[in-house]
Amino acid sequence: MSLGAAKLIRDRAAELPADGYVPSPCICVCTMDPATGLCTGCYRTLDEIAAWSGMSDDDKRAVWQRLLERVGPA
Repeated sequence: MSLGAAKLIRDRAAELPADGYVPSPCICVCTMDPATGLCTGCYRTLDEIAAWSGMSDDDKRAVWQRLLERVGPA
């Protein structure tokens, strides 16, 4: 996984609004890592990517939290 993508995820997560619109973590890299099953750009699984548009804002925030856990500390 890319250290640059991990930093971008951390930076974007820090700017998420507390309520309202939750932006997609997609950065248009869209390549799945076969070893981890995660996108190398946004760190989501295929299931998370497919479900994103139908998720509630709370569910989207939960995905962002999982992404932060996946990328780890800076």
